[in-house]
Amino acid sequence: MHYPERMPLSAPSPIGRLLREWRATRGASQLDLALHAGVSARHLSFVETGRATPSREMVLLLARALDLPLRERNVLLGAAGYAPKFSETPLEAPSMQPLRKALEAILRAHDRSPTVVVNRRCDVLLSNAAAQRFAAFLLPPESLPLAANVVRMIFSPDGARPFVENWDEVASEIAFRLRRESPSDAEDPLRTILGPDIELPSLRSQPNEPSLTMPLRIKKGAVRLELFTTITTFGTPLDVTAQELRVESLFPVDADSEQQLDAILRGR
Repeated sequence: MHYPERMPLSAPSPIGRLLREWRATRGASQLDLALHAGVSARHLSFVETGRATPSREMVLLLARALDLPLRERNVLLGAAGYAPKFSETPLEAPSMQPLRKALEAILRAHDRSPTVVVNRRCDVLLSNAAAQRFAAFLLPPESLPLAANVVRMIFSPDGARPFVENWDEVASEIAFRLRRESPSDAEDPLRTILGPDIELPSLRSQPNEPSLTMPLRIKKGAVRLELFTTITTFGTPLDVTAQELRVESLFPVDADSEQQLDAILRGR
């Protein structure tokens, strides 16, 4: 009896590979993503295996369902053969001046709370006087350059790490937030920022969503601070730069921490 030859499977498409990687990062099955996006699980399967080519609208729909950063939505569009949708404008550009003025106003309004504006790599783009004084208190003079990046400041043994009592908790939350912005098979963003010399510890597992706030317990000499951080983002930006900005502020948990923090900021 003659049996027909098996039909060759379609080669996986670039967008199919990226969708699978992002599903892994988000901990979502094909069915989870299909239900969340309101599309057919069969069609999604065909897109991932290269048997179907998604429309531009479908790519954007899946990107929204995966809650991808705008930068990664552009990458997903490119993988499907489409032009980027979202622009990336330098913060120094004239068209971004209203946004920069708004950020500077936020920093001034938090004059009693250390506050910084960071990008996706956690580089400090703007900071208020309180943040600069707090960094000067926390870091020895030779380590102050570490304050230019929040991750290097927290993870480096020459930085704030020796003074953070709940370092494992803080490090795990930072790592989770960074890794959530990258596909599962990409180079670890922590390693990209820290370089090869700083050892990455084993970090505890995290839920699928970042925490609303992060506790930070500092102990240096006679000073002990119970703080928490808040992160503010822009609601519905259409520019990659604006979407990646984070305003991070530190606030005291109790009256004693408020008094000690105030003394540090006043240089007492």
